[in-house]
Amino acid sequence: MAGLTLAKGNNLSLTKTSPGLTIATVGLGWDPRTTSGEQFDLDASALLLGASGKVRSSADFIFYNQPATPDESVKHMGDNRTGEGDGDDEQINIDLRSVAADVQRIIIAVSIDQADERRQNFGQVRAAYCRVVDQDGQEIVRFDLSEDAAPETAMVFAEVYRNGAEWKFKAVGQGYTTGLAGIANDFGVQLD
Repeated sequence: MAGLTLAKGNNLSLTKTSPGLTIATVGLGWDPRTTSGEQFDLDASALLLGASGKVRSSADFIFYNQPATPDESVKHMGDNRTGEGDGDDEQINIDLRSVAADVQRIIIAVSIDQADERRQNFGQVRAAYCRVVDQDGQEIVRFDLSEDAAPETAMVFAEVYRNGAEWKFKAVGQGYTTGLAGIANDFGVQLD
């Protein structure tokens, strides 16, 4: 059974839609369009934000080089360097029971590695999506990025956030021309 497909800006209660959900797997996928031959390498990341709207520390920035939070409530499941094949290209697991109480939002972002050097952007990517599946692999919700994002080299796809006792999913689709550094800067991550 396919989940609900959201439009940009819409949200869905994961708690109400999928009672009993404990592990939310955020699956991200994309296909490169025909290019100059340079390989596309898109990288998923997650940023855990406190009430300030910023990360609490650098440990709250999860990506292929820092694949899990210290409490392992959020885990990056591995780097796909080509985007080839069907299904999710990268996944991030969120154990909703274990996320620290002072984490309000988990931002799900995707950036293009070496975008400036390779002259690549999201306008050259097609069929990009973000979805949440439950422990049994059933899709709960999906957001397809359909708009043209020609100059953007990074994108906040979605966020998983607390609303009282509920966990919700919001389709964001906010592009950045400043790459992952722009996203990191907006959310308080200090990059070396």
